[in-house]
Amino acid sequence: MANPILRNKLDQGEFLVIPGVQDMIAAVVSNKVGFDIVYGSGYWLTASSLGLPDAGIASYTQMLDRMATLVKTSNAAVIADGDTGYGGLLNVHHTVRGYEAAGVTAIQLEDQEFPKKCGHTPYKRCVPTEDMVEKIKVACEAREDKENFLIIARTDVRASEGVDAALRRLEAFAKAGADILFFEAPQSEEEMRLACREFDLPMLANMADGGKTPILPAATLKEIGYSLAIYPSMTSLSAAAAMEASLRGLKAQGLSQTEPIMDFTEFCKLIGFQEVWDFEKRWAR
Repeated sequence: MANPILRNKLDQGEFLVIPGVQDMIAAVVSNKVGFDIVYGSGYWLTASSLGLPDAGIASYTQMLDRMATLVKTSNAAVIADGDTGYGGLLNVHHTVRGYEAAGVTAIQLEDQEFPKKCGHTPYKRCVPTEDMVEKIKVACEAREDKENFLIIARTDVRASEGVDAALRRLEAFAKAGADILFFEAPQSEEEMRLACREFDLPMLANMADGGKTPILPAATLKEIGYSLAIYPSMTSLSAAAAMEASLRGLKAQGLSQTEPIMDFTEFCKLIGFQEVWDFEKRWAR
């Protein structure tokens, strides 16, 4: 069942800052910090679990398993990257049903051809507008909870056809029934403002560190007109940088703590060992 928190917060006009989660360690750390909503990033869940790029290589079954595990691990509502829906209209129907049954709160679908690529990398190809409109209509019809399970419609056409084409696509997606609009990879603040002025539906900002879109403070994004912002790469790039620094320290100095690390006992409790210890105290012979 979809968590109503995303719908409720959007209806209340609260601006939402939503971190991307690439693995279950990031999920439990996010629990500790106290985020209400997290983003299951297709790029980073694929990278962390398979060591592969976000190029349509991971299957629906693999991603559903990761999203379901994230829902179970996280205390927060989960927005899930659904890529293209993993194929045609029947695949979209199946994907939406599967993600909703797994406990996801919203699914993001994009208008790229299958197999897709990361939205901030080259050589993307998009399907005709009419094809994506049909996918959105199928997704809206497939969901059982029409109120709280939300459909996020993303266009990647900015890279190949420009801003005007992207805006016209978003207009078509809104008419098709999308709940949230996602203009992927605008290349300036002016483009971001233009898109937000065009639509009454909630607009999602993708703060992809290292990507094509300017990284702006949350207060500025709210002022521009966005309703929510995802930060899909932040935890992953931070973790990768910290791991590299620690590994270099180990290689150079033969020490494991040349960089700051989390206390082991604290992490054991964070990952759930306290419940194991309590169980063993009660039941161990």
